[in-house]
Amino acid sequence: MNFYAIKAIYTFEMARWWRTILQSIISPVVSTSLYFVVFGAAIGSRIEAVEGVSYGAFIVPGLIMLALLQQSISNASFGIYFPKFAGTIYEILSAPISHVETVIAFVGAAATKSVILALIMLATAALFVDLNIAHPVWMLVFLILTAVTFSLLGFIIGIWADGFEKLQLFPLLIVTPLAFLGGTFYSITMLPPLWQTISLFNPVVYLVSGFRWAFYDASDVHIGISLAMTLAFLAVALIIVAWIFRTGYRLRT
Repeated sequence: MNFYAIKAIYTFEMARWWRTILQSIISPVVSTSLYFVVFGAAIGSRIEAVEGVSYGAFIVPGLIMLALLQQSISNASFGIYFPKFAGTIYEILSAPISHVETVIAFVGAAATKSVILALIMLATAALFVDLNIAHPVWMLVFLILTAVTFSLLGFIIGIWADGFEKLQLFPLLIVTPLAFLGGTFYSITMLPPLWQTISLFNPVVYLVSGFRWAFYDASDVHIGISLAMTLAFLAVALIIVAWIFRTGYRLRT
């Protein structure tokens, strides 16, 4: 394992992130804070408790998960797309660093950024609502697994995209709608039976449900199923990344 190469790419990606602190940290935190103010304080005060939890506190895991999905994809996709755009991807491919090490460096940096941002948002949320984390270890497990999984997805999107507009296509048209319909602002048990069944086909439901269970010991889906689905998404992403490097898809042209 070439740890020096992994460290070099990882350090470069983290340094690039800190140079754009206004866009990469402050902007998402401010946006999420507005959700807390509008939904948690203004609207939440008029809504009854959901599953024994005040509405303002209930939406915290969903909002953090929403930001985590978006930022993981964005960080990883831009991280690998810029070397393609600038042509420096060939230096990485010809360097004495394996495909596994390349993925570890880029995905590891993207996941680290997303987890740091999520923890900052969690601290920010504590300023607006009373938080109770029932299972802190499981919260970190879901946080890291989700960050790694969607960073891998972002890595795949960054390789697939041949223009800047395509980097935003998948997150805006697919991930964000699925997140909003995945129980971010509500429990799927509040829906009619038919829509509850339809919601179970939304993969984000399992991510939000598992993450919310870590906070309040209550979830829409059994924690075991949520964990299994998260690991399944991770496995699929790893298989796709392995196929990309084996075939050279969008890397050799």
